[in-house]
Amino acid sequence: MVVWRSAGVSWQGGRPALRWEGRGGRLSALGYGRDLAFRALGARHCSGARGTPCPLAAVVPGRATGGRCADCARLDRAHSVAADTIADDPRTYRVYLAWFGPGMVKVGITGEERGDTRLLEQGAVAFSWLGRGPLMAARRTEEVLRHALGVPDRIPYARKRAARYVLPPAAERAREVEELYARAGGVPAWNETLQALPCEVHDHAEAFALAELAAVTDGAPGPAPYGLVVAELVDGGVVAGRLLAAAGPDLHLLDRDGRAVVLDTRLLTGWELAAAPAGHPVTVPVTAAPPPAAESQGSPQDPLF
Repeated sequence: MVVWRSAGVSWQGGRPALRWEGRGGRLSALGYGRDLAFRALGARHCSGARGTPCPLAAVVPGRATGGRCADCARLDRAHSVAADTIADDPRTYRVYLAWFGPGMVKVGITGEERGDTRLLEQGAVAFSWLGRGPLMAARRTEEVLRHALGVPDRIPYARKRAARYVLPPAAERAREVEELYARAGGVPAWNETLQALPCEVHDHAEAFALAELAAVTDGAPGPAPYGLVVAELVDGGVVAGRLLAAAGPDLHLLDRDGRAVVLDTRLLTGWELAAAPAGHPVTVPVTAAPPPAAESQGSPQDPLF
């Protein structure tokens, strides 16, 4: 039996693929409409940090999306751009506005050489660049605009998932991004340290195959019309189904019983995986996904997030 260890989803050339640990960076392309089926084996172990295996091979909880023990998680974050510990980074960075659903927009930064990969990884349905320049200037601009525009620095994945089922038309998505871009342009001083970029809205709905997802789940019967969410993997548990769509780390599957099942591939890290028969039932713990209406209650931009 061939066993693989997943490192989650990687977006290459605007397409999703599964990345594998210890396989020379090998990727397995994920094609929409194709069957995906695998079984988890043994226990889940820490995936290490910065390419270095965990020295303790620590066992980590199945429901943790980080997939790392506490020590490796601290080490990984200490060397990340988000931690503001790499002030002398010579690369050029870009500041962006990312749209995930009505009233759900955030400001962020990414390395210019990565293109829109970071936006795909986050599951941004639409986005526009704001400016480009050195890391610290980009970071300052991110903070200034986040507070001035009243937008969060992160949006919970549950809210992103719920919004995908009831997206407004592309023109409405673009208009919301354009309106926020115009507001950002009115915030003084940030474009004195960055090169401002024109508003040009890019839409990822086709790359994510969200039209297919909406077509399958629209009017679906039963107590969970918006699908089920994989809560965790377990030893011997199987995830199987036809791949409908993918967004960020999420894979949207249609199982053999016609149920939409969402798999957050961050739950895969640290597990050994083996192939399972196509059409096998899903035998891992799942929970009902909340409906979009429940996720949109309250203010559009909750400052707690």
